[in-house]
Amino acid sequence: MSTKAPANSQYLMNTYSRSNLVFDRGEGSWLIDSNGDRYLDFVAGIAVNCLGHSNPAIAETICNQSRQLMHISNLYFNTNQMALARKLAESAGLDQVFFCNSGTEANEAAIKLSRKYGGLSGNPSKNIILHMKDSFHGRTLGALSITGQEKYQECFRPLIGGTAQVDFNNIASLTAAMNDDICAVFIEPIQGESGVTPATVEFLSAARSLCEKYDALLIFDEVQCGMGRTGSLFAFEQFGVKPDAVTLAKGLGGGFPIGAVVANTKAGGAFVPSDHGSTFGGNPLACTVALTVLDQLENHSVISEVPVKNAYIIKRLNELKEKTPLISDIRGMGLILGIEFTSGAKEIIASCLDKKLLLISAGSNVIRLVPALTISLEELKLGLDILEEAISEPTT
Repeated sequence: MSTKAPANSQYLMNTYSRSNLVFDRGEGSWLIDSNGDRYLDFVAGIAVNCLGHSNPAIAETICNQSRQLMHISNLYFNTNQMALARKLAESAGLDQVFFCNSGTEANEAAIKLSRKYGGLSGNPSKNIILHMKDSFHGRTLGALSITGQEKYQECFRPLIGGTAQVDFNNIASLTAAMNDDICAVFIEPIQGESGVTPATVEFLSAARSLCEKYDALLIFDEVQCGMGRTGSLFAFEQFGVKPDAVTLAKGLGGGFPIGAVVANTKAGGAFVPSDHGSTFGGNPLACTVALTVLDQLENHSVISEVPVKNAYIIKRLNELKEKTPLISDIRGMGLILGIEFTSGAKEIIASCLDKKLLLISAGSNVIRLVPALTISLEELKLGLDILEEAISEPTT
C-alpha cells in the first residue's frame, strides 16, 4: 500500500484520519482500489452499505427514478415519500415520520421535537434532555451536546444547554436524574462508537417506565444499529421496549443519503408547520431507494439470515478467544459486533489492512465488525481467517 498521499487530496479539509487507499468501485462485500487490488470489506461504509456495494436493485432504482423525478421540495407531497413513511411507521408500530438526510440530522430533529414536546406541557422548565455516558449521536452542535464523550466535545464548547448525562445501563443513575423537568431521554440500544455495548433489557424497560411516570419522550438512536443489523428491522424489537421515537439513517438508504425520525402521535404531533424542515429530506429519489432497501431486507432473506451469520462469527471468535489472552470480551448483536482487546487493536487493524481486510475500531481497543448484511459465510470465513492470522502475529 502506498505511503504517498493521493493526487488532489490536499484540496480536502483535514477532517478524517484516512489511509492512502483510493477506491474506485465495489462489488458486494469487496472494494477495488485504483490499482485493481481487492479488499474484503467488514466496514460497509460504517454500517451503511447493508446490501453491499453496487447492489443491482439499488442501482436500477436510482437509474429509473432519476429519469422520472428526483426533487420537488416539501412544499408538495410525493408518492414515494408517503409510501416510505407508511412502511416505516407500520413496521415500527408507530405513527408519523420526518425525513432528512443523515443520522445527525435525524437526531437534531428529535432534539427539537423533545424541546417542543416539553414546551407544550405547561411546565416552562420542562426542557432538559438526558443522554448516556459514552453515547454518540452525531457531529452537529446539538447532537454533540447529547453525546457522552468529551473527546468529541472539547474543541467546540460552549455546547447547547439543557442537557444532562447519566450512566448507561445504570438504573439508579437514570432514576436519580429523572424529574418533571425532563422532556426526553436519548438512548442508543447498542452504543456503537464507544465500543459496541448493548443496553440491557432491564435498563430500557426502566427508562420506558420512568418516561411514562414523568411524561418524557423515550427516544432511541438506531442510526447505526437499526435496519436489520441486529436480526430484526428495528433494534428495539430485540429488547421488547418500544420508544416514542426512533432515529434512523445509515442502512436505511443502503449507501444513498437519507435519515428519518419515526414517532408515535404523542411525540410527532408536537410539530406543526414551520417548526422544522429539510430541503432535501424525503425527496423522491432517496425515498424510492429506501423502499427498495426495505424490500430487499425483508423479502429476500437478508434479515432472516443475520442470526445464522452471527452464530458463525460468535463461534469463531469464541474459539479464537480460547487461543489468545489478547481478546477480553466479545459483544453485540447480529452483524454489529465488538471484539475488545487487552491491547493492540490498532495494530491488528493495520495488519489486516495489509492483508486486504478492512476493519474499523470502536472506542479504546475494540474492533468493530459491521459488514454488509448480504455477506456470505464463505466471505465471513475468509475475513475471520485473516483476523486470526493478524492476531497470531508476534508484536514488535
